[in-house]
Amino acid sequence: MTQAISSLIRCAVFVRDLERSTAFYRALGLTDTYYEGTLHAGSVAAALVVAPETVTRCRIVKRPGTPNYGMVGLFELRDPALEPLPRADAITPRAGEATLVFYVTDMDATMAAAAAAGASVIGPIAHFTMPHRSQREGCLRDPDGVLINVIERPIDEQFSDRPVQT
Repeated sequence: MTQAISSLIRCAVFVRDLERSTAFYRALGLTDTYYEGTLHAGSVAAALVVAPETVTRCRIVKRPGTPNYGMVGLFELRDPALEPLPRADAITPRAGEATLVFYVTDMDATMAAAAAAGASVIGPIAHFTMPHRSQREGCLRDPDGVLINVIERPIDEQFSDRPVQT
């Protein structure tokens, strides 16, 4: 039996500085706030297995005027025992690492805005060729080291429900 499951609602990113990370994701175009607040310490401790006194500020951002999925949740955990990711400018992905993927209409402007907002740009923009299409792609890391892949495609393609034809 197939289980009912929604589309991916959001990616939760644990950040060191909520304001810096918010500025970064807003520079990418996630300018609306879905939720903002300080989370209940006991609930955070139970869900994430962190110290019971951990203070967690949260801000979930999304594209303006879109449904409530495809969001990025920024969670600032104030717990000195938390370990950061390896260097924010690490070039190659690590086994088990997730990557946020976004479509953008202007690769050059997006990469410039991301760099100005604290991104580490990873390598040059590449022409990525597959059997069914060719597109420009670039990778960067956000201020906390999260790997992001941006793909130059029409934004409306995110609403297509057809599989890729090769």
